[in-house]
Amino acid sequence: MGAESKHSHVHDVFESIAPKYDMMNDILSFRRHKAWRSFTMKKMDVKPGQVSLDLCCGTCDWTIALAKASGGRTVGLDFSANMLNMGQVKVDRLGLSSQIELVQGDAMDLPFPDNTFDYVTIGFGLRNVPDIAQVLREMKRVVKPGGKVVCLELSKPSWQPFKGLYYFYFEKLLPLLGKWLVRKYEQYRWLPESLAVFPDLAALAEMFRGVGLRNVRAYPLTGGIAALHIGTKGNDGA
Repeated sequence: MGAESKHSHVHDVFESIAPKYDMMNDILSFRRHKAWRSFTMKKMDVKPGQVSLDLCCGTCDWTIALAKASGGRTVGLDFSANMLNMGQVKVDRLGLSSQIELVQGDAMDLPFPDNTFDYVTIGFGLRNVPDIAQVLREMKRVVKPGGKVVCLELSKPSWQPFKGLYYFYFEKLLPLLGKWLVRKYEQYRWLPESLAVFPDLAALAEMFRGVGLRNVRAYPLTGGIAALHIGTKGNDGA
């Protein structure tokens, strides 16, 4: 699948599954995604007043967590209007609309100046972009010197028998669950396909280093079914 066709396909997938996205996240992550995000926030150690950009923000759970942690300006960006609409409902319900700005845009071409944010995050979205390195370059560009680029994403466990069970779940059972629960078999078949070609924990850490991020740390989560990567932009801006 070429970059343009992948971009279009992924957009259609997420536009269509937006109403059931939160429920399916529980299923997709074995109900662990909230614990993974809590671990990530502890490692990030967000300080009061810091500004954050959350890419592929979906229905804005992580965007909201960042805003609550800092009390500062927080931007959520996604290319799916339906996802952003779902997120805006949450933001409004929590009374955070003056603090959180939601933007429809492309993670590969961010509409922000260089050196703008203390943190740039992407949660469960990097495997869906047409060009991972380009997104990482854009994340590094808009983060401030000394700021952090953070990715929380599904990954690939390496030890058996868990590895075999994991791939059976993702390749066979997950699309059927999508069909049964939200009548979206083709859309949920995309998720294991996207993971199959995604870099493993070590390879993604090398991609972080390859775009110039420093002090790259990688943490396997829940037996390696997910991973947290954190890289820092040099204080010299390089």
